[in-house]
Amino acid sequence: MQEYFDMYSSLDPWMKVYWGCALIAGSIFVIQMVLTLIGMDSTDVDVDFDGPDTMDLGGSISLFSIRNLINFFCGFGWAGVCLNSTIPNRILLLLVAILVGIGFVLMFFYIKKQTNKLQHNGAFKIEDCIGKTTDVYLRIPGQRQGKGKIQVSINGSIQEIDAMTDGDNISSGSKVKVESIIDPSTVLVSI
Repeated sequence: MQEYFDMYSSLDPWMKVYWGCALIAGSIFVIQMVLTLIGMDSTDVDVDFDGPDTMDLGGSISLFSIRNLINFFCGFGWAGVCLNSTIPNRILLLLVAILVGIGFVLMFFYIKKQTNKLQHNGAFKIEDCIGKTTDVYLRIPGQRQGKGKIQVSINGSIQEIDAMTDGDNISSGSKVKVESIIDPSTVLVSI
């Protein structure tokens, strides 16, 4: 272990910064990734700047967050370490490392935005049926004398719902319009 400390202390100050950022931010990045994979990623802390110049990008993606800071320093540090022998000019290397760090943050924004699109609440709400025209699945007795069933397509899924009518009997296969909700599992329909 002492040989690693000796190697680190023999580096020039620029490389100490790059290696420090790469190792510390890279380690935290790996820990964050493991926590995300096991479902414990809700520990992300956002810095909230109130006022007209807030940097909140909406959709639970904030520009100033611990996760983005780690992503930036991970990209910055590893770019500095990996490109040190390729780019001898220290200022140019610093600029490239900063751009790579910003690229890591932008890549995180893109990935986060795409995964947010995948989140869909598939919960069925009976209120979504009102005004829909649908098919009668089981005959509906007239004058609210009993319940029948309708099949309604909501958000790409077909739901069977109990239905009643104030009019005459409605036979299976007929088209009806959902007028209102009678109770949490029953709707009122009409032809």
